Amino acid sequence: MKLVVIGGVAGGASAASRVRRLDPSAKVTIFEQGEHVSFSNCSLPYYLSGVVENSEDLVMMSPEAFKMNHDIDVCVRSRVTAIHRERKTVSVKELDTGREYEESYDKLVLSPGASPVMPRSIQGIDQDHVFSVRNVTDIRAVKARMDTAGVVDVAVVGGGFIGLETAENLCKAGKHVTVIEGMDQVMAPFDEDMAQILHKELNDNGIALYLSTTVTEIGKDTITATREGVPLVLPAQAVVMAVGVRPETELARDCGLEIGETGGIKVNHNYQTNDPNIYAVGDAIESYNALTHRPGRLALAGPAQRQARAAADHIYGMPHSNKGFIGSSCVRLFGLNAACTGLSEKAAQAAGYSCNSVLLFSNDKVGIMPGCSYMAFKLVFEVPTGKLLGAQAIGHGEVDKRVNVIAALVVMGGDLEDLKEMELCYAPHFSTAKDVVNMAALVGLNVLYGRMKQVPVSKVRGLVEAGAYIIDVREPDEYEEGHLTNSVNIPLSQLRGRLDEIPKDRPVYLHCRSSQRSYYALCCLQGNGFTNVTNISGSFLGISLYEYYRDKITGRAPIVTRYNFD
Repeated sequence: MKLVVIGGVAGGASAASRVRRLDPSAKVTIFEQGEHVSFSNCSLPYYLSGVVENSEDLVMMSPEAFKMNHDIDVCVRSRVTAIHRERKTVSVKELDTGREYEESYDKLVLSPGASPVMPRSIQGIDQDHVFSVRNVTDIRAVKARMDTAGVVDVAVVGGGFIGLETAENLCKAGKHVTVIEGMDQVMAPFDEDMAQILHKELNDNGIALYLSTTVTEIGKDTITATREGVPLVLPAQAVVMAVGVRPETELARDCGLEIGETGGIKVNHNYQTNDPNIYAVGDAIESYNALTHRPGRLALAGPAQRQARAAADHIYGMPHSNKGFIGSSCVRLFGLNAACTGLSEKAAQAAGYSCNSVLLFSNDKVGIMPGCSYMAFKLVFEVPTGKLLGAQAIGHGEVDKRVNVIAALVVMGGDLEDLKEMELCYAPHFSTAKDVVNMAALVGLNVLYGRMKQVPVSKVRGLVEAGAYIIDVREPDEYEEGHLTNSVNIPLSQLRGRLDEIPKDRPVYLHCRSSQRSYYALCCLQGNGFTNVTNISGSFLGISLYEYYRDKITGRAPIVTRYNFD
């Protein structure tokens, strides 16, 4: 069997390697138009700050190593210009020599990836100091520009994973960094209440963040943008475009392969195109979102490698499952780690789910242990089934392992009851005995079964401005360190003796630092005949984190006497 693979990074290299393991006699050839094959895409930004000291370390395997270790022929700087399905050949052009020839195949795997979006509507986008970050060659060019004398201000256009990782590393390299994002928040997979924490982290580390802002022109030393109709001219001797990627489908289109409704190459359960001899995997394909039950695209290395293995297995008649994707990812941003899986609350609502969520600010380990910190954890679930739809976590600790627990349960169709009963590892240095994911399940069940009413942190400003009756159940010393401006301090320790102070003829809202004591207070009040009590989801810490960045940027009057992030 003769296999030809177009594209040599995660998907292509994985498919080729799997075929070799299955068939020692197969002839396997990879064509890659770039300089390198099998490099670490996700590590590219870290070359800018010196975390990765040598750009050669980004290259995971050379063509020579592929040949020696796996007997796979890798042709770099070789562009496939056409696919001839009727005679099962591809046209190849060697970019360095100009030589053109045809290569035959029995099976063909397309893994061309996705190219960075470079909006042509932006005047000046074709200049030499405007970059994208796709491969090792790109990041070397960015680094060379950053090392040029006079390059002090850098604009990063796009607030997704690559944009923020690039911005962080440029900042650590000593540049003045501006991030320009067209949406009203960074990191689209996160809900707005969680993204506010990331906005604060960017701001605290000296990155200028412009949200709901559209770039219109790039000059030699400036970048021009518009926010709410107001033009902005910002200094920028270099610009990195990170507004998204577009699947590479030109080869597929030209040879008559079907393109899906989301713009990726359409494939079946086995990752075959409408030509049974041609498979497609990775960023270029349209896959299946297991939660929205709709076609979708997901540009991540993990899914690409799983798809590649499944395609290779199918070539050799081996069965495999294809459960689609749920979308799991994580990122580090200065002192914070952030992770998410499945659907955010806004995405679940957009997909037509009846859903709810809970937001907790629990400790990530036992409080007396060194390094203990808060972990913001948001859990999204279906109503009335309690089926888990997704989760988001941000904190200084191991948010990824918490989100991985939810990812596993989402794939398995788990619900809040399953999460409540999850038996997880515990020691004081690693977590609390009742981990945040178990706590989230318990709070979610209270909300699902109607045992507790809640309001999100996003509604608190409206409550304060409307003069709502809000009880802060923390101790007086905590209250004095910062509180909502019109709140009443009735500590949990004094609550039972002060029930007569609490009105029954109007809504009463409760909060504390982490929403735990306020829940205890809610149970106490409900047990004493109060039916008008509601817990504020996210706590005073959550309120502070939610309000801080907007207050600082807009200059609006704060609703807290003093922010407290301890």
